Amino acid sequence: MDPVHIFWFRRDLRLEDNAGLYHALTSGLPVVPLFIFDANILDQLGDKEDARVSFIHRVLEELQTFLGHQGSTLEVSYGKPLAVFEQLCKKYPVKGVFTNHDYDPYARQRDKEVGDWLAKKGISFQTYKDQVIFEKDEVLKADGKPYTVFTPYSRSWKAKLQENPVHSFGSLQHIHRFYAQSPIRVPSLKSMGFELSSLGFPSKRADTEKIKEYAQTRDYPAIDGTTKMGIHLRFGTISIRALVKKALEQSEVYLGELIWREFFQMILWQFPHVGKGKSFKPEYDRIHWMYDEDAFGLWCEGRTGYPLVDAGMRELNQTGHMHNRVRMVTASFLAKHLLIDWRWGEAYFAAKLLDFELAANNGNWQWAAGCGCDAAPYFRIFNPTLQAAKFDKAQEYIRRWVPEFGTFSYPLPMVDHEFARKRCLEAYAKALKGT
Repeated sequence: MDPVHIFWFRRDLRLEDNAGLYHALTSGLPVVPLFIFDANILDQLGDKEDARVSFIHRVLEELQTFLGHQGSTLEVSYGKPLAVFEQLCKKYPVKGVFTNHDYDPYARQRDKEVGDWLAKKGISFQTYKDQVIFEKDEVLKADGKPYTVFTPYSRSWKAKLQENPVHSFGSLQHIHRFYAQSPIRVPSLKSMGFELSSLGFPSKRADTEKIKEYAQTRDYPAIDGTTKMGIHLRFGTISIRALVKKALEQSEVYLGELIWREFFQMILWQFPHVGKGKSFKPEYDRIHWMYDEDAFGLWCEGRTGYPLVDAGMRELNQTGHMHNRVRMVTASFLAKHLLIDWRWGEAYFAAKLLDFELAANNGNWQWAAGCGCDAAPYFRIFNPTLQAAKFDKAQEYIRRWVPEFGTFSYPLPMVDHEFARKRCLEAYAKALKGT
């Protein structure tokens, strides 16, 4: 059997414009494509109808069908990555493994373990930048230190883009270099202990068309004006380079959102403690939170008595999505109105959001709670009633998700806004003074 290279798909589930895949396919050896349903991750999921697992499974079946038509197949395994590679290296004479960078703390540890094991076997392990335009320490301040404020980071990011225009990788042009073999079936969801989710998934093509009007529509939750590209970026079914090119042509505002995503990825890399349950600003870990499980339950269920908050939470629970503007309001409400630890909310969003990724979820929660880099000041407390009046004036979004709003069955607000605001300011001020 002739030697082969392996390309390990992770959060880059596409054949087109895939950096690591391009390098694997042009490496001179046939390429065996691989995806691992990582037991270290899946075994922690309490919801066995997790829509993200269903999404991945559907995409893999589409890839498998395509590769089958090319006379090749995708190796799909369920297990712990190291054990999977031990088996694959017995099945194939592997000379090298190619993949794309991943920046989460678990992923960094996993890749080190796999890379070390491969090195002992004399097998190379090569990883490439793919899910961001600029990573790690590519955008730094003049003194060589990382940015911790978004606006100057964004300016520097854009300047660097001018110097280094986006270019695509022609991976799709080399698919004839996949290793030729008979198709292998993708393991069923049931065989891995999961069930098919009933939630739907956003279309790549239809939703990228919304970029042009994004600046005018993005703040109004009743309008279907956001692209919902989060899940496609999270699992790499669309290239970040393709989205940046489209944003450069059509929407400076949308480009800014993509830069925010890269900013949080950079923060997670440079300050990994934020991904391990710590506030970016350590003094905020002194806040005396109210660990009120009943109040948290009302927030989770969308029964707070604040209609915009409740609409957002119900949208999340029923669809796996929540409008961007409403995410800020619901997060601020939990941390500042209810004075409940933002990490509880972060974990809830992590379990429910189709587009969950650690860097953005953590960065946005810390922003809302005031404890992150470039965060909303702790004394900035969203008034959910005013937010609803401004961004859902006709109450269309609210009535869509809270049909009992305006009737006797809708609850009174669980906490008075002015009381909650005063309590929050006092608790934060006390913590920041170290008393």
